[in-house]
Amino acid sequence: MQPIFECMAAGNFLFYNGRISKAGKPLISPDNRSFRYGDGFFETMKLMNGKVILADHHFERLFASLDLLHFQKPSYFTPDYLYGHICLLAKKNYHHKMARVRITIFRGDGGLYDVENHFPHHLIQTWQLNPANNHLNENGLVIGVYPDAKKVCDHFSSVKSNNYLGYAMGALWAKQQKYNDAILLNPYGRVADATIANVFVVKEGMVKTPALTEGPINGIMRRYLLERMQKENIPVEEGALTLEELEQASELFLTNSIYGIRWVRQLGQNGYTHQLASHLYKKFILPLLAEKLAMVNNPISQ
Repeated sequence: MQPIFECMAAGNFLFYNGRISKAGKPLISPDNRSFRYGDGFFETMKLMNGKVILADHHFERLFASLDLLHFQKPSYFTPDYLYGHICLLAKKNYHHKMARVRITIFRGDGGLYDVENHFPHHLIQTWQLNPANNHLNENGLVIGVYPDAKKVCDHFSSVKSNNYLGYAMGALWAKQQKYNDAILLNPYGRVADATIANVFVVKEGMVKTPALTEGPINGIMRRYLLERMQKENIPVEEGALTLEELEQASELFLTNSIYGIRWVRQLGQNGYTHQLASHLYKKFILPLLAEKLAMVNNPISQ
C-alpha cells in the first residue's frame, strides 16, 4: 500500500529560534526535555502559493497549546512572526508553490523537576508536497485497528504532542500489515482517531466523529468540516464512536490539514462507499484550494 500522503523533496534549509540555516546540523543537546520526555508539540500546515490554508485555525490551536503546556512567550513570538518566517523559509527552499510545513515547539534543557526556562524553542521545516494531495483519492484506503496502544482521554490528549509513540507504533504496524493507516482506540475500546488523521463515519445519513473527550487530536480539518456542516445544516454530531458503529457505517473517511478528506474503502471485512465524502470534498475542501490551485497551475497569470 502507498502511504496516505506523500511528500517529495525535503528542504535544504530550516528556521530555528530566529535564524534560517542549513539543514543537517545538530540543534539540541542530550539534556533537551523534548528529547527526554516529549515536552512540546507540533503543528502541521499546508502551504500553497505562499499562503497557509486555514492559517487562523492553525495559529489559534498553536497558541492555545503554548498556554496549555505553560510556555512563556516573548513579546515578539506572534502569529505574524511565525507566518512571516514560514513564507521566507518556503521560498528559500523553493517550496512556496506547494508544501507541507511543520512547526515544532519544545522546551529546552533540564531534568523532570528542574526546568531551565519555559522559552518556546521553535523549529520550522518545509517539504515539497505532491500535487496528488489536492485531489480526493480515487482508490479508497484500506485500514486496520491498531491493537497495541490506547489513546488516553485527558486534558492533553487533543494536543499534537511530541510524545507521539502510540501513533508512531501504529503507523509502523500499518505499514507492516500493508494498510494505508490505522485507527487507535481509547481506554474504553472506542475510536479515538487514526495515526495522522481524524475519523468520521456516515450512518443512516448522519455524520459522526469522536468528541474531543474521547481522546482524538483537535484536528484543524476536523474543526473546519464540523463548522461548515453545521452551518449548512448537514446532520453531524460529536460523541462516542464504537467499533460496532464503524462496522455498520455506510461511509468512513479520514481528515487532516494536508489532504483534506480521504475516503476509506475497507476496514477488516467491511466495505464502504464515498458518496457523501465526495460531496463534502467538492463543497468544502475544493473552495479552500480553488484560488490557490489556479495560481499554482497558471504561473503566467501571477
